[in-house]
Formats: sequence, structure tokens, C-alpha cells
Amino acid sequence: MIQSLTIAPFLGLIETAVDAAESSGPHDDLGGLWRRALDRTDKGLSRRWYAETLDDVLPIPGSLEQRGVGNAVTVDTPWTGDMHDHSFFTAANYAAYRKPGHVKVPFFLQPDSWYRGPAWYQRDIVIPADWNGKHVELFLERPHWETRAWLGERALGRSDALHVPHHYNLGVLKPGTHRLTIRVDNRMIVEIGHNGHGVTDHTQGNWNGIAGRVELRATAPVWIDRVDLHPAFADRILTVRGQLRRTQATTEVGTAHILFGNSKTSAKVRWNGEVGTFEHQVHADPADTAQSRPWDEFDPVLHEVMVRLDNDEEWHGRFGWREFASTAAGFTMNGRPAMLRGALECSIFPLTGHPPTDLPSWQRIMQRVKEYGLNHLRFHSYCPPEAAFEAADEAGIYMQVETVWANQSVMIGSGLPVDRWVYAETDRVIAAHGNHPSFVLMTHGNEPGGGKTPEGEAKRDAFLGAYVRYYRALDERRLWTAGSGWPLIEENQYHLTPKPRIQDWGQGLSSRINSQPPETQTDYTGFIGQYPVPVVSHEIGQWCVYPDLNARRKYTGHLKAKSFDIFADRLRENGLSDQAAEFLYASGRLQVLCYKEEIESVLRTHRMGGFQLLGLQDFPGQGTALVGVLDPFWDDKGYVTGAEYRRFCSPTVPLARMKSRVACSGEPFPFTIDVAHFGSEAMEADVEWDIKTTDGVELARGSFAKQAMPLGNAPLGLAAAPSLTATKACAARLTITLLRAGQQSVQNDWDLWVYPAITTLSPVSHRILRTDRIDQSVLDHLVQGGDALIGLPSKTVANYPERPVQLGFSSIFWNTLWTEGQPPTTLGIMCDPAHAALADFPTDAHSNWQWWHLIHRAGALRLDLLPAGVKPIVRIIDDWFTARPLALVVEVAVGKGRAIVCGFELGDPGAQDPVSRQLVASLEAYMQGESFRPTSQVSPEQLRRLARA
Repeated sequence: MIQSLTIAPFLGLIETAVDAAESSGPHDDLGGLWRRALDRTDKGLSRRWYAETLDDVLPIPGSLEQRGVGNAVTVDTPWTGDMHDHSFFTAANYAAYRKPGHVKVPFFLQPDSWYRGPAWYQRDIVIPADWNGKHVELFLERPHWETRAWLGERALGRSDALHVPHHYNLGVLKPGTHRLTIRVDNRMIVEIGHNGHGVTDHTQGNWNGIAGRVELRATAPVWIDRVDLHPAFADRILTVRGQLRRTQATTEVGTAHILFGNSKTSAKVRWNGEVGTFEHQVHADPADTAQSRPWDEFDPVLHEVMVRLDNDEEWHGRFGWREFASTAAGFTMNGRPAMLRGALECSIFPLTGHPPTDLPSWQRIMQRVKEYGLNHLRFHSYCPPEAAFEAADEAGIYMQVETVWANQSVMIGSGLPVDRWVYAETDRVIAAHGNHPSFVLMTHGNEPGGGKTPEGEAKRDAFLGAYVRYYRALDERRLWTAGSGWPLIEENQYHLTPKPRIQDWGQGLSSRINSQPPETQTDYTGFIGQYPVPVVSHEIGQWCVYPDLNARRKYTGHLKAKSFDIFADRLRENGLSDQAAEFLYASGRLQVLCYKEEIESVLRTHRMGGFQLLGLQDFPGQGTALVGVLDPFWDDKGYVTGAEYRRFCSPTVPLARMKSRVACSGEPFPFTIDVAHFGSEAMEADVEWDIKTTDGVELARGSFAKQAMPLGNAPLGLAAAPSLTATKACAARLTITLLRAGQQSVQNDWDLWVYPAITTLSPVSHRILRTDRIDQSVLDHLVQGGDALIGLPSKTVANYPERPVQLGFSSIFWNTLWTEGQPPTTLGIMCDPAHAALADFPTDAHSNWQWWHLIHRAGALRLDLLPAGVKPIVRIIDDWFTARPLALVVEVAVGKGRAIVCGFELGDPGAQDPVSRQLVASLEAYMQGESFRPTSQVSPEQLRRLARA
């Protein structure tokens, strides 16, 4: 099969002709009103609709869905993507959203209409007199998916390219009017995986139509079909390989002229029938330094090349001198150590439902990527349009492209049609975009499936091993790997694996972030040391934030966030609508905290290739995965800026390795300082550090003068162990600053907490009872006017029988609908730091690392078991699918008495850490003061409900 696909040195036929570098001949924009017809019963081919005049009209470019053409959404809509969780179809709490005419789907953005099947588009074209004798081509920039075309009743062919333009050879046409008909079919033409982002409803949607440019292009009878540019970075030699075509009986062109800089050279064209080829090497002028400037993320210099034939046909292209290489010590770019700081782009474009084809849209995306300190985009199971590559070239963004997600609905390597299609589509992608310097990585696709059998997975690995070997030999301009996620086979030039991250899929509360005390010293050196090629962490992050319900107004296209209506209803039903904005901000700050540790863990790892976040922006599908610090429109959400994000995600990042984020007053607090420096050159810098309280009181300071910082992230060997003294508990911040020539260059910081030696206070009055249960004796004590501080062991906290709360420190991973309730199912805490109960417990209004010591052993108190209106001292933010009122600490009046109830035990061995002792001390001091006046009255029976019977 592989041999049958080899058309060396060119990859494919005319359908793969390069789009970016076009001929300079005339063209006719076919955008405007087209006649159209829906072929619901798939009878159009047999009934020869191309020979008829269609009746309805619709603007092209665009899609049926954008114009509201198709079927209304119902519970029976045959979506392309997998629903995974079927509670929408059966659960009582979704009944209102299954009613005809009021359907709201919680899994992804919902189109106003949908259509699956063939649709026919038709218009009359006029060939002008000055095109007489010219070769004419039809160019369709972004059809979805399969197209067939006819000129009059003459069939022009078929294309099943999904990610690149379709080209049709119309030949030499007589001037005058001709009928052009195009049939577009958006069914699963080849089963390539129903969740792949080139086809699935979970992101762009499986639309029908043609996006981007729709053009007729005229050339001379001998024309330039394709040019491939292969720059050799080390010696600045550019190899130019070209392919020409000619119409029958047209005289051959014998020479192709290549213009680069101020030089013009010529190459002999060798003809074989109607196809001509040439190859020629062009040297950069050593005296012209501008001509030799390399391309990278810091200086994305592009050089122009032109190929001209004697008949005035021209081809224009750009390239960059660059060499992105794989070594045992990680990636290098132009010989310098390089680390990928990446995010995924999954074809999420809510306004259009398909990726934009214009340059400004992609320039904004690349700018946003850079603003957040990233240098890399992975295009998950799809390839973007030409404008994305152009924007990345100009911005210096490193791109990875894929074709499929052959898993779940199909497996790869078992002889199914997807196998051959992957090779064909890879050929087409290279032909269309292979000259772009930003295009540095490629794999067949995401997380390949082998049927979950040893035999199937062996076939998968053998197939992908052959795929990598084939394309490594065919196209050396980029690095190749078997798949995003797996398999880690010896043919790979780099590995993508989910192992190096702080929470793996399915780990839940056993993950490092949820089961281990906070620290900043873990790295993945031991794991990546097993492999002789760079390792990139696959889809790290996946930390969720509460929905921004105000963002619904942005969905002005045909895709609507109707799932957000469900989430808003859940809040309203539970009396929490007024909390939505605060939930967003508090959970957002927790999300940023999780991403910071996620990214820094990679930056601390010497020789690591980098990371690919999932993601920088929200993923609106697969159950609504609100994992972005940006929304689906690439806009900020209001709780973090690019400037803050770049403190821990940029070419140069100071790093602190700390065994703990908690310090005891008067004891040494040891830490070491490293720097992940993947800038344009090595540097020297002074290193200063200080630890200050959040009130600005300096606790310690130090410096290291004139440190040499080579490129990379090898340890610097800088260490300090200051003794931190505090008379009362305080929040502090370790800040590390790099100074060059006395000026601040970069800076990073870490929150920590300093606690004085403390023994939990004993009650000073018989009125205050400290207990770990709610039994009759406790209730009697309260009814008679006593006070109680109740700390319930997590196993005794009353929970929900269905979809129980599973409390953890981190934010929700991906989302609970798609992960079948993987814990944690909460989004951190929210409190008022000025509340008198927290006067001796320094805290933000949201989760920070000190809360781990309490939350990892806690249960969530159900406020719905108490009278409406009870306001907790510390609230827990529930999953947005359930939006239940939850608390960690709550105060109530019971009879004549008063109580504070905590969802964690007060005196067990796990409560002896400084954080837990300090919170208990703060609560007890509050209970002894005059401010302790709970306003919410509950009955003894209501209080008892908080604990399991």
C-alpha cells in the first residue's frame, strides 16, 4: 500500500496543488448567490441533477447551517460525535430540555439547524474572451467534505480531501456561459473517527458547504502546478523542486527561472508526457547577511522565492532558514536548545462553525498565543487553512498538524479505509503547506486506537511505525511521530505522552495534586530519561473553571451555548444565581494555580521537549470542558492576564524548588533556584530573591551576583535557607527576579504561609464544646445555650445518593459528564477573607495551596439540608452540572446555642499540620468573641442531617 502511494519526488496529483503560492494569472471570484438543493434521499446522482437547473438559492462561501438551512434539532438528531454520557436522554432533570421545540443539548455548542448528506450548489459561469486558449481550474478553499463537480454535463472528478483545498481541472474552455454544479457531501465519507475535530459536532460541527475562496483560475496552457522548497539551514542552500503541467498538444517549456534575492538562475525542465519536473539548488549570497537570516520564534524572518516560465507564468512562495531537530537532550532550533510551550487548537470557532480562512483572524490567534507566553500550537486531529500557516510564519509559532482521531468508532492499522486515507491526506497536507517554516511537527493523528486487543494494537504500531519511516524519508523538513498520546515506538523522532503531568486521566483523588502536600520540586527527569528522543507532555492541564454565563451574548452565529442555559437554570433552582460571577472568579484563580504548577513541573525537567496544554481556550464540546483561561473567542475571562501568565510561561522563567509551601516561624525554609532559559541566546544575570508578607513586610532577602545562564534548564546550584519569623500567621510570597544591567528582566513568584508554633486552643468556657459528631448530647448542649465547634470526619458527612460530591483540592479535570464523574467534582472554595472567623487564618477569597491540608481530608456540607439563606463562612463551589449549595465551614444558631460545623475532623492525626491547627485556633478565637452571632436559625433535626445517620 505504501509503495502504491509513492509519487516521488511529488506527493499527489493535481488535487494537491499548493494553494499559498499561486500563479499570477487571472481569476474570477465565484462568491455570491448560488442555486442549491438538498439531496435528502441521495437520489441526485442517479437523477442527474447536474443536468438540471436547481431552484433554491444560497450565498457561497458559507454553510447550510450558517444560513439556517436543514433540520431542527431534536432528541433524535443523528449527531456525528459521540454523546458518551446518555443521561440527557433519560434523566428526569433533563426532561425539560428534551421537549420538542425546546431542546437544549449539554454536550456541545448547539446549531440552529443541522444537515447530513449531499447538497448541490450550482451557478452559471462566464468565461471571458481573453481566457480563450487558457487552462482553467476551479479552486474550492475549504469544502466540507467530499465534492464532485460538473461543467454542464461533463464530470470533472471527485475529491475526499478534508483539510486542504479541492482543485478541479476544467481544461480549455470556450468563452461564454457554462453551468457549474458542485455536490458537497458531509456524511462520514471515510470512517476516520467520529470525534476527530475535522468532522465532529463537539467543536466546529459537521457542516455542509464551502468556506473561503471559491474561484476560477486561468493560466497559460503550460503552468506551474507545484513547487517544494527545501532549505538547508547549515550551508544556506535552497533546493527548489517543481512540477509543471501542460494541456495536450501544447509545446513544452524547457526552462524554469528561479529568482531569490538579487540572483536569477535557471533549471532545465524534464518532461514525461504532460508532466514536467525540475530541481535546482540556490545558494544564499554570503555577502548579503539579510539573505541568510534564520527563522525562529524570536526573529521570524521570511524569504521570498519566485519561479517564472518563459510564457510569463509565475509562482511566488516564502520560506525560512531553520532547522528544528530532535536530540537526546531535547529539541533544538537552529542549533539552540528549544522547548515547546504549546496549546491545542481544536477547530473551535463558534461564530462560523468552521475555521477562518482570512489572515487577520489567524493573526489575532497567534498574537493571543504569544501574549500568554506560548510558542507552539497543536492542531488536534485536523489541519487549519492556509491563513493559519501564514500567520504562524509571521509570528514565529511552531505548529503540529494531524489528520484524524482514529479511535472509538474506528481503529487504525487493521486494513480499514482510514489507513489509506491517512496516507493520502498526509500527502495532500504536505503538498499544500509543506513550505511553511512554522510547520515543524506532524503525526497521523490523535490517540490512535487498535481495538483494545493485543493483536489490534500490534497492527496499529506496525502501521504507524511504517508511516513514520516513510514520511521521515520523504519529507525531512519536519519531525514525525506515530501519534499524539501514543504509541512510543522507536521510529518516533519525538514522543507525545500523557505520563508527565500532575493528574492523569482517571487518577482522580490519587493524583499528585490531590493526594500529595503542595511542593514545587517534582519533575519528570526519571520518566523522560528512558527515551533517546524529546518527550512532550500530551494534553496537560484540563483544569476547569465555572461557566461565564454572561458570555452567552457572544454566540451570535448559528452555534449557541444552550448548555449554559441549563447551567444557569441549575443555579437558579438552587438559589445561587447571584453567585455566578464570584464562582467564575474564584474557580478561575484556582485554575491558574493548577496550570502554574503544571507548567513549572515541565520547565523544571532537564531535557524535556515541552508541553501541549489542553488548553489555552475553552473546549465547548465533550460535555463542555471549560479548561481555558481564554473563552472560545480567544478573549480573556477577567481573572488572569497574559502578563501574569507569562511570569511562569515564557522563554525565560525563574523557578523555585521548595519541599513545602508551609513554613514554621523560626525554622529554616530551604529552597533552590533554577532558571528555564530557552531564549535567543545565553545570558548573564544577577539573581535576587525576597520573601515578603502580603502586607509588604520583608521576612528575608538574598542575591546571587552575575550568574551565567546557558540555554536550557540545567540546575544552577543556587540555594538558600532563610529563617522566617512571624509573631502571627501570615501569607507571604517568595519572589525571584533576574536583573540584567541593573534592570529587571524577568520575575516569578510563589505563595507560601508562615505559621507560629501553636497548640490548638482549649475552650475557655464550659459553653464551648469541641466534637467530631452530631449526636443527642451535642444537640442537648446547644439547645441549652452552649456553643459547639463540630468537625465531622469526611466519611460521616452526609452526601447525595446520586452524583455524590467528591471533594478534592484541584479544580475539575476536563468535566464530570465526559469522565463519568471523575473526582474531584468541585471547583475549590470561596470565602470572605475579612470574616471575623478567619481573622487569624490568612486566606484569599478563593482556594490557594494552604487549603490542600484541609480539603484533601474533608467532605462537603450540604446546605440544602438547612433552611434557605444560610450563608457559610467557607463555601465550596460545586460542579456546574449540579450547582448544589455546599460548604466547608458553616455557622448556625440552634435553640439558645451556637455552632460552627466543619466538613473536616478537628483532632485526628491528619489535622496536626500547621494549617489545620491555625484554622481551628482562628475559629475558636472567633467563637470566644462578641462577633460570633449566627443569624441563621436551624432546628436540632436539621443540624443532625449534616452528618450521616
